[in-house]
Amino acid sequence: MSEPTYFILAALLGGPLHGYGIIKRAEEQSGGRVRPAVGTLYGALDRLASEGLIEVDREETVEGRPRRYFRITGDGREAVTAEARRMRQAAAVVIGAPSVPGGTATA
Repeated sequence: MSEPTYFILAALLGGPLHGYGIIKRAEEQSGGRVRPAVGTLYGALDRLASEGLIEVDREETVEGRPRRYFRITGDGREAVTAEARRMRQAAAVVIGAPSVPGGTATA
């Protein structure tokens, strides 16, 4: 799973968001590393929806423009949780690696 996909799904764990809300939450949660451009975001949202990882929660009109809110599905929650576990295991290999015989690395 790519980092942008991970943070898009993670952004939706707190509840439904519209596109700009997803961009802002992903940026906050990633420490500023992930800030998808609008076109990139909507391409990713379409792909995630076709994969069944997210779905449209509702649509509303704000200042004459449609605003679509997305929510994570059960499959999306499972996918992002599995990725978090995978990253934790991968990090443990480095963080817990011995730096000297009989010792462990410090962060």
